[in-house]
Amino acid sequence: MTFSPPRKLLSEDELYQYALGALGRRMRSVAELKRLLRRRVEVDSERGQLLIEIVVRRLKDQRYLDDAQYAAAYSSFRRDNEKYGRRRVITELKLRGVHEDVIHRTVEGVYQAVSDERQARDYLRRKRVTKPEDQKSIARVFRKLVRAGFTAKTIFAVLKNWHVDEETLAVLESELLLNEGGGLG
Repeated sequence: MTFSPPRKLLSEDELYQYALGALGRRMRSVAELKRLLRRRVEVDSERGQLLIEIVVRRLKDQRYLDDAQYAAAYSSFRRDNEKYGRRRVITELKLRGVHEDVIHRTVEGVYQAVSDERQARDYLRRKRVTKPEDQKSIARVFRKLVRAGFTAKTIFAVLKNWHVDEETLAVLESELLLNEGGGLG
């Protein structure tokens, strides 16, 4: 079975209707919507770029498209449902094209009353992670919390609460420092 390429939209109204449908399916950042719309117009032409800008402006004016609202809803969902830490949410919003100022302002507001240590414990409970018994399972929990966006301070507090010995924590800390130098953090 072959798929035909998406039909190019020629008018502003067609592109607007397509954008409304896309926003009706799920919230999107301005950058995500622009990427989606680029596939529907002749991108090389000045007219295509102009159409995208007109449609985006129209959606912003009608308050259907707002990166600050998007970032707040996205951050709240990730905090409450996925139990992710701040770092993970910040990284995901950057990937979705939200401006860095909006990200930091919004994430700080959303996570303001949240205890990072409690959030990490809730995340582990959500993932059905139990107290680790050996060094291998301790390292697995450690990496899981790093990927979920928690800081080293928070992770070590959770592990100390599980009475993980200082020697193991020192090894994990050195692993974290090596990985952050390689682009993990």
